[in-house]
Amino acid sequence: MLWLLRHAEAADGLPDDERPLTDLGTRQAEAAGAALSRLGVKLDSCLSSPKLRAVQTAQIACEPLGLGVSVDPALGGEPFDVRDLTAGLGDVLLVGHDPSFSLTLHDLTGVQARMKKGGLAGISKGELVVLMRPAELGAIAHVAEKVA
Repeated sequence: MLWLLRHAEAADGLPDDERPLTDLGTRQAEAAGAALSRLGVKLDSCLSSPKLRAVQTAQIACEPLGLGVSVDPALGGEPFDVRDLTAGLGDVLLVGHDPSFSLTLHDLTGVQARMKKGGLAGISKGELVVLMRPAELGAIAHVAEKVA
């Protein structure tokens, strides 16, 4: 199964590659990881964009899953070939950016949806299985603070 997690909310500013998560973004990433764990999702690997906000999102979300994060420049924001990128990786979580994630979602499933910051999509065999906003992930994770 392929999971797409758009990076959580990040601070404004430049340089773009170095924008860190905000406090809200940290809570969104925690909610994503807790929700995945609570749902019993098992992952074989996690690949992240090299941009700081994506790496931080991936590290925080993968911690409760006991999963390390590998950085892949292909996820840096430009369109990418998801099939080549994930070949042989098993069940994988990709952490990156829009519009490339929304385009990938459409290319793989035909669904036209815009992924929210901190949002998560699960795709299996060309079918969209789940699409959740940060607030929904927070509800699953039972996060007390508002995450959206």
